[in-house]
Amino acid sequence: MHRSKLSRSILLALGLVSAGGAIAADAGTAGTSSGGNAAAPTQLDAMLVTGTRASNRTQFETLAPVDVFTKQDIQSVDSTDLKDVLAQLVPSFVVQRLPMADGQVFVRPATLRGLSPDQTLVLVNGRRFHRSALLGNRGAQAADLAQIPTSAIKRIEVLRDGASAQYGSDAIAGVINIILEDSPGTEITAGYSQYAQGDGGSRDFSARTGWALGDYGSLALFAESSNSDATSRTRQRPDAIAFQAAHPELDVPNPVQRWGQPELESRRVGFNLKANASDTLELYAFGLYSHSDGVSDFNWRNPDTTTGAYRTTSIFPGWNLRSLYPVGFSPQYGNTQNDLQLVAGLRGEITPKLRWDLSASYGRNAIDYSLDNSINASLGPDSPTSFDLGRLTQTEKNANADFNYEWDVAALSKPVNVAFGAEFRQETYQVRAGDPASYAVGRGAAAGLEANSNGAPGFSASQAGQWSQRSKAAYVDMEVPLGERWSIGAAGRYEDFSSFGSTVDGKLSARFAITPDVALRGTLSTGFRAPTPAQLNTTSTTQGLDTRTLQIFTSGRLSPSDPLAQLLGAKPLTPEESRTASLGLTWRTELGLSGSVDVYRITLSDRFSQSASFAIPAGTPNPLGYTSVNYFTNDFDTTTTGVDVVGNYLRDLGAGRMTLTLAYNYNQTRVDNGSTSVATNETQRVLFEDRLPEHKGSFTGSWDVGAWSLMARVRYYGKWTDSTGNATGDIYQQFGAMTFLDLAVGYRINEHHSLRVGADNLFDRYPDEATFQASRGLIYSRNAPYDTDGANVYAQYRLTF
Repeated sequence: MHRSKLSRSILLALGLVSAGGAIAADAGTAGTSSGGNAAAPTQLDAMLVTGTRASNRTQFETLAPVDVFTKQDIQSVDSTDLKDVLAQLVPSFVVQRLPMADGQVFVRPATLRGLSPDQTLVLVNGRRFHRSALLGNRGAQAADLAQIPTSAIKRIEVLRDGASAQYGSDAIAGVINIILEDSPGTEITAGYSQYAQGDGGSRDFSARTGWALGDYGSLALFAESSNSDATSRTRQRPDAIAFQAAHPELDVPNPVQRWGQPELESRRVGFNLKANASDTLELYAFGLYSHSDGVSDFNWRNPDTTTGAYRTTSIFPGWNLRSLYPVGFSPQYGNTQNDLQLVAGLRGEITPKLRWDLSASYGRNAIDYSLDNSINASLGPDSPTSFDLGRLTQTEKNANADFNYEWDVAALSKPVNVAFGAEFRQETYQVRAGDPASYAVGRGAAAGLEANSNGAPGFSASQAGQWSQRSKAAYVDMEVPLGERWSIGAAGRYEDFSSFGSTVDGKLSARFAITPDVALRGTLSTGFRAPTPAQLNTTSTTQGLDTRTLQIFTSGRLSPSDPLAQLLGAKPLTPEESRTASLGLTWRTELGLSGSVDVYRITLSDRFSQSASFAIPAGTPNPLGYTSVNYFTNDFDTTTTGVDVVGNYLRDLGAGRMTLTLAYNYNQTRVDNGSTSVATNETQRVLFEDRLPEHKGSFTGSWDVGAWSLMARVRYYGKWTDSTGNATGDIYQQFGAMTFLDLAVGYRINEHHSLRVGADNLFDRYPDEATFQASRGLIYSRNAPYDTDGANVYAQYRLTF
């Protein structure tokens, strides 16, 4: 088929076509060594667009480590949640389940190299993906990968290196670039999975179809749905057992609250369009939309001990909450999300060596919270039992102008690649107040009845508002081939933010080919993560259960600009800043064996967190009944050191083809100084240093023979430490290492139909029990860096045509 001049130029610029005109192969296709001898296929031959703006750059040739995961890799993991997929594929990527952790039940934090979730930049088709509206643990506000349909993905590129000088804010730990499908054809998948204990059933359906628009481009459409039932790994709470014994006339539910995954329904759709307007102009656009509804349990309220709700008072004569909730109540926390990402652009060439790309994007994430089976006790009999808690909305607008020039230098055998451009970004954060009853302080408060909707107070009128931040950036990025062995790179970026001023960051990279198939590479870079409008301006209220007293406590998180926060020591937020150094060795052989070893060191200063908690000063108004308050602050410095090891082996085995992949990460973070390193905030230091495993790895083997495909994966997680999260007197527990085995078998019935069955955690293994949380009915720690629900069995049917 005829390919237009522009289409080939653009693909060349993005590294999707070789200089000779051949379409670049995905991982696993044959490549050639620079010496000209044919090399066996290796997993280092995939063409890249992440971490480099040079054309015709492969994994083996990059100046920094990049993982490439194909569609087949993604489909080998039984999950429609992209976070779970990456957790099994990327050695240094960890995601937690976090049952009963407010909004984090639905927007789960995911970390790369043990750093904060918002220190990893997420791109889709090379364009920045917007953040979630949720501020998670310690205030992190990251992109929610779960909003991206896995069935729409062609491949994923993960740059494991600091890249703020190339991409801007957030790219401290690395960059995850999601490349959407654009190929013709139709694929329909239906699947069902369920845990061995009989719960958590998930019904998944996806459809993708694509067309080649003659010689003028392509269009792909995506649709995906998932309905997941709740899981429960819970024992009856000891105080609920005691309550039942004291009240034999009542029928107390067993258990009174559920620890597990939420009930969740999700719908996702999208498109990916490319169209040639002429031989020198191409239009592109893509869009993703997601809607989800979920419900999760909260802590049980004991009628005998929850005096703030069950107190009787003459203010409400004859009213007793026991008449409404005689066996106590567990509030039901609801989450409705609507997520939208739209990108459109034009790209072309001024000359064959000078190409340009202009684009604009709009991203929006809105989360509506609700609470059922609850009460605002201070309103007495006038209180509803269901509440609209309000809405959080994150909106981002981006405009980019990018240029790429292949500069011929007489002294060099290959052109110098020079990329430069500018970016404008506006972030807006909005808080809509909930029902007045969700945050009202009723007249019963004077008698000790708790105000606000019990379980999660709504956003009040004083918390509501809208805040914006603008930034302007300019960058230059060069890669210089110094002969056949040396390549060097340099990048610089200037960025100015309306909230706090400007920052300049740089990156130096080098690669030396020891032989045509063995090379050393290294980078030095600085980076930053800018505080968001939400972190700069918002306040929130949360409730928790003390595992010692079994009393509900209410914590307030204040804005750094709040007068009370400033009285307690709050100062204006500034960007987190990083310095990263990495050194690696990469290789490939004619035997099909390839791999890399990369060591790194990341020093972070002015890390963002919540301050220590403070009691409300005497005489200070406290209408929301805060037990304690804290605020966001640039709190401390850390040093993270680690090593990534990736190895691949491809060879023919019998009548089939075998692939072996080893992925291992060692990652250690230590607090250097700051308020978290002192005894008054020991919990913060322990959690930053030990909350995630230092060792994580996987070994995957697959064998395709005839119509059959077999896959086995061993996943390993090292020891880690958790805490109760009590308001005072935190309790710690160390959990040992865990190993899981996943197994799957596929059968291709014919060219259109195929089946796949498998099991994750085949041997139904569970971690140590969380004895420090037994008083809450919890069996396994909710902060575990892996699924704690046991074996998950699944079946999939796929139709392609």
